[in-house]
Amino acid sequence: MVAVPPLPSIDDARAALLAAIRPLPAVDVAVADAHDLVLAEDVTAAHDVPAFTNSAMDGFATRAVASGTRLRVVGESRAGAPYAGTVGEGEAVRISTGAALPDGAEGVLQVELLEVVEGGAAIVVGDAVAPGRNLRGPGEDLRAGTVVLPAGTRVGPAEIGVAIGAGRATIRCARRPRVAAITTGDELVGAGGPLSPGQIHDSNGAMIAALARRTGAEALAPGHVGDDLGATVAAIGAALDDADLVVLSGGVSVGPHDHVKPALAQLGVREILWRVALRPGKPTWMGERDGTIVLGLPGNPVSAYVTFLLFGRPALAALQGGDARVPRTVAALGVAVQRHPDRDECVRVRRTPDGRVVPTGPQASHVLSSLLGAEALAIIPRGEGTLAAGTEVLLEPV
Repeated sequence: MVAVPPLPSIDDARAALLAAIRPLPAVDVAVADAHDLVLAEDVTAAHDVPAFTNSAMDGFATRAVASGTRLRVVGESRAGAPYAGTVGEGEAVRISTGAALPDGAEGVLQVELLEVVEGGAAIVVGDAVAPGRNLRGPGEDLRAGTVVLPAGTRVGPAEIGVAIGAGRATIRCARRPRVAAITTGDELVGAGGPLSPGQIHDSNGAMIAALARRTGAEALAPGHVGDDLGATVAAIGAALDDADLVVLSGGVSVGPHDHVKPALAQLGVREILWRVALRPGKPTWMGERDGTIVLGLPGNPVSAYVTFLLFGRPALAALQGGDARVPRTVAALGVAVQRHPDRDECVRVRRTPDGRVVPTGPQASHVLSSLLGAEALAIIPRGEGTLAAGTEVLLEPV
């Protein structure tokens, strides 16, 4: 009897997929439009931020003075409208938060610690003003010429703010990946459509598109094809021409109506691997053609969701030149969990008040509601028997 090689693990399958991926070309993007993209360049500060010494408080700018000193108010420095003169002995300038410190001033006393007298013409300071009090110096946030965002950084709201503050209007990022999701099967009906006997609504297409957008990709309109080889070849062929990642749902097994694998072979898509030691998601297929990555996911909704998280999410990160590693954490099981003898299982779990994790409910691959309230996928290693409550397991983020 010929020995059957063991199926690759989740991590081995992921590594094989990532080894086939080449990052997409970089493009210049307006900073405000770069959310969820990955930087293809270092962003350096064009100038100090802040560029000038300014006030950290609403108050009055003065020279160093002792508590109880009476000062004459000679002007005002507002954000964007600095005081043009010089603060002399016995003088003070009203100042707003963020406004430039006037020449001659050494510190700022906040309004809560002084008394305005003579109808606003003078103040009496209620606390000593030492040099540097309530001031923000040039470059305290960013220094001119320093790298403030390294290449490979995924751009979020904070990164957008920092890049603009550093003087940038555009930044160079990997092009946003285009994802085409295609569901297969005669039994599928569009959202809200009437169901005939044996039919179900097609939830996978929209669900995969939403997962792709959450990972920073551009999701093309989901497609659907029935159980016909010619139609399957045509649909996948069009998607290969338009997308950087083609995600197929259903039809990847070996039944008489499973046409995805023959269609991919006709189209010249190179197989990376087929089947993973995973539950749910064993029949997952991975391939590549001319830089376009193809994932053939199972048709059961939970299987499609889980396998996209495990493989589609890191693939999109790699296409953007970003860090494709998934930040796993560890937690203890709150209940015993049955193990699968041959496959690692991704159990949808939620956290209990004591920080342990428990399944969200029934874990069958068709029970899509098991994803509701799921805070992670607990990876239950293959083996006999059960994992006892209290056993620590790896958690994959959802």
